[in-house]
Amino acid sequence: MRFLSLFAVLAAAVGFGASSSNPGVQFLDVTRNAGINFTHQNGAKGKKLLPETLGSGCAFVDLDGDGWADVLLINGKDWAPSGQHYYPALYRNNHNGTFTDITRGSGLDVEMYGMGVAVADYDNDGLPDVYITALEGDRLFHNEGHGHFRDVTAASGIHNANFGMSAAWFDYDRDGKADLVVANYVQWTAKTDIWCSADGKSKTYCTPESYKGQSLRLYHNLGGGKFEDATGKAGLQNSGSKSLGIAVFDYNGDGWPDLFIANDTQPNKLYRNKQNGSFEEIGMQAGIAYGEDGTARGAMGVDTADYDHCGHPHVLVGNFSKQMLALYHNDGNGLFTDVAPSTVLSRASYMSLSWATFFFDYDLDGLEDVFVNNGHLDPDINRTQSDMQFSQPPLLFRNAGGGKFENVSGAVGPNFKRPIVGRGGAYADFDHDGDLDLLLTTNGGPAILFRNDGGNRNKWLTVRLNGTKSNRSGLDAVVRIESASGKQSQHVHSGSSYLSQSDLALTFGLNRDPIVSHLVIDWPSGKKQTFDNVAPNQSIIIDETRGIVR
Repeated sequence: MRFLSLFAVLAAAVGFGASSSNPGVQFLDVTRNAGINFTHQNGAKGKKLLPETLGSGCAFVDLDGDGWADVLLINGKDWAPSGQHYYPALYRNNHNGTFTDITRGSGLDVEMYGMGVAVADYDNDGLPDVYITALEGDRLFHNEGHGHFRDVTAASGIHNANFGMSAAWFDYDRDGKADLVVANYVQWTAKTDIWCSADGKSKTYCTPESYKGQSLRLYHNLGGGKFEDATGKAGLQNSGSKSLGIAVFDYNGDGWPDLFIANDTQPNKLYRNKQNGSFEEIGMQAGIAYGEDGTARGAMGVDTADYDHCGHPHVLVGNFSKQMLALYHNDGNGLFTDVAPSTVLSRASYMSLSWATFFFDYDLDGLEDVFVNNGHLDPDINRTQSDMQFSQPPLLFRNAGGGKFENVSGAVGPNFKRPIVGRGGAYADFDHDGDLDLLLTTNGGPAILFRNDGGNRNKWLTVRLNGTKSNRSGLDAVVRIESASGKQSQHVHSGSSYLSQSDLALTFGLNRDPIVSHLVIDWPSGKKQTFDNVAPNQSIIIDETRGIVR
């Protein structure tokens, strides 16, 4: 039986048995035609310094308020001056399927060894601001409008000079201002880099077990552009963590945002919001800290969603190769059960090293599907592990309902099957045709823009929120809809994935349903809005005070 089980794992990993009930949907690589020309610089020159293999992230976000998702790509740099300069890349959406590089003179053209990005309107002025994690110290950029940004890090009081990775904005005290949480990795500098080897001869990238961990940081928004470090008084200080991913979600339905932290070789953390400015860590009690074998895994990317429409958000985690994806089902009683081993998710991901991991409804059938961006750490991995490859294709799992998924990775176009050294990932409907497109980053390689094509005739509804008493970005608001196919819910969230952020607009797939009979918004302020008989195939903006404004 053990032999048959292992055969099934390996067969699924290479794509045997993959099927699709919607073969018309294809993901087409339109990077070049869209005008995106970006290559990530990791500074690698053979020294195998730890940060080289971890970056970097990306964001799909409407930075200029025109309703169209722009693209932000995070970059590294050379370790020593080389005469070459590398910057993040900002691409403005031209509304016609193409983008224009507006990095130069934007204020984001700052050289840094960047890792992750999180975007939200922290000062409620109507324009989303940008936070970038970087080795030399993270940066906060205020959006000045018209494609220009100002570095306000020093004046803001934010000082995260750690190994910052993923970050997320959320309003943890529900005071109407977006706060910031940053996942930090390990205590590392170029001077303290450790020599590690898999064969005793050549240097490899060290595992995080070689280094001490770092605590995440929580920055409380005081208003007026000022933040205070509230990590200690919020109960979040934990120097043993080695964090790579963050997800903000209300796991217990009490209306207050909680935190899931994905840790690398350390137990994952679940922080319950105590509604008094502090959190309680309950990961072990909730059954979400470890893998099914009781050990801590190499967790990277993370996302949450109510994928089975049971009314509770569940947690998806990308792990190291030969550890498989985790899908922690929220049982609604404070406990989670990893159901991935009973699905194709774990079997198909067995040989993959998974980074960006998220839910999105790619075929608009009303069920959230799963995307995973993969790639190994070490370019020489095949020399020491002959069954492992450095470049790995991404994975796409179609939600078939009833808690079941189908591996459709091989059925959505030849571009999608190409092996890459994947890292970050985000989604948005960048071309306004209703379906969700993909933006991927690769380590030391090009960014990739996949357009969702193929004649999908399912209906959809996109909802963008504008908070007034709540934070302007609508973070932590829950949107619930009901149509002929049933009930759905999504929440507005920053972060998730890996080092990346997707569009803050929520896209609901409606299958062939002719109308959204009910739409309800639970705002962080406590306000509830209800709308009836909303037409599909449109993008709407809902203001907390004025209702539907477009």
